[in-house]
Amino acid sequence: MPRAKWVAVVLTVALLGAGIGMLMNTEGARPTAATAADALPSRALGLSGHRRLVEQLEHAGQHAPGKGSRPARAASITPLRFSRPLRLHIPSLGVDLPLGRDAEEAAWDHDSPAPGSPGTAVVTAADLRLAELRRGLTIEIARADRRTAVFTVDRVSPGGITGRGQRPGRAQLRLVSGETTVLARLTGQHRTG
Repeated sequence: MPRAKWVAVVLTVALLGAGIGMLMNTEGARPTAATAADALPSRALGLSGHRRLVEQLEHAGQHAPGKGSRPARAASITPLRFSRPLRLHIPSLGVDLPLGRDAEEAAWDHDSPAPGSPGTAVVTAADLRLAELRRGLTIEIARADRRTAVFTVDRVSPGGITGRGQRPGRAQLRLVSGETTVLARLTGQHRTG
């Protein structure tokens, strides 16, 4: 190998080695525990209002650190047996309302399956800020069987949602308030009281 090529190879290897060594010795190269605040683009850009978003994500418990600002996709679970719904709870909106067939603030459409049962349950509620919901946030419905069905938001549509996204045999929830419709799927359950 000619001497010029040999010198170029040696210099290249030396520079690469020095660069890698410097990176390993700098504070930025050491991995740190990721938090929801670190993953949000608003935090990186220094935008105001990011603290409220971080708190909402942490409160909802749906953020996977290190995956960016998109919430982790929760898996669907086996539908529950029929049980009458009692309360509608949306933690990220601060909503906790009685829920039944004829409730004034939130009503379950008795022609649809019960929330948590196979099929798409339909719940209507007046004056909810559903447009503020985002994919990955949760909606909880307490039931008469002392179980709370936990749904994860898949889609929010200001003009309503058509039949797209509904899957036979899966427990889903269609929550409607005014012109906004939310489609969510059953992703968990827990005992109530």
